[in-house]
Amino acid sequence: MTAASFLVVVVAVTLAAPLLAPYDPNFPDLLNALGGSTAAHPLGTDALGRDVLSRLMYGARTTLLGPVLVIAVSSVAGTALAITAAWAGGRVDAVVSRALDVLFAVPGIVFALVTVAVLGPGIPGVVAGLAVAYTPYVARVVRGAALRERGLPYVAAAWVQGRGVLAICTRHLLPNLRPIIIAQSVSALGFAVIDVAAVSFLGLGVQPPDADWGLMVKSGLDSAMRGQPLEALSAGILIALVVAAFNVLGDRLGRQS
Repeated sequence: MTAASFLVVVVAVTLAAPLLAPYDPNFPDLLNALGGSTAAHPLGTDALGRDVLSRLMYGARTTLLGPVLVIAVSSVAGTALAITAAWAGGRVDAVVSRALDVLFAVPGIVFALVTVAVLGPGIPGVVAGLAVAYTPYVARVVRGAALRERGLPYVAAAWVQGRGVLAICTRHLLPNLRPIIIAQSVSALGFAVIDVAAVSFLGLGVQPPDADWGLMVKSGLDSAMRGQPLEALSAGILIALVVAAFNVLGDRLGRQS
């Protein structure tokens, strides 16, 4: 409940950033560059004098939206592959399983870097690459559950009643797999947050002057060397807390499913 409540607060602050943020996140104020914590700037300012608190609020948008898109795409693709492999069996199942093994062998960050190299820096390339990398995380778990459901009497009964394959999979099989899909997707969200932030940290994700927590950790490291560590610390702590919250929530949902 604590993890879920924290995530609700983060999402609420993110959506209400235009109303809650005290300053324009991209407005520079060089006279106040690298300022410490004050009443006007509770988390200080960065190297360009921009308010760190405002940038954290706005930066949560890309920090969370990117991973959500990654998991949404990979969950749909992974579920479709898993159900197809479980239902068809035989060679189809073998080919899908070997393809998933190959994808598992390649780190997600590598897929992101390859797509960024092709599509250019930015969230679209990062999402495309990581969606491919995260597909087997969902597909492998769902495939095992789908194989178990495939052999249950209700599937055979629907087949005897003349239901088509698509109807059985969408109306009977998929609803019973939904809790497992949701639990696995929530757990994977935490890792996706780390990967998206890592790509932004490398300068290949969100591009300046837009705010992003991974990008703020990178720029904050330079500020820390000049005596202002609040930017890097606050962004890094928020990333760690969000990842921990998703992992705790996903673990709980996994136990219930």
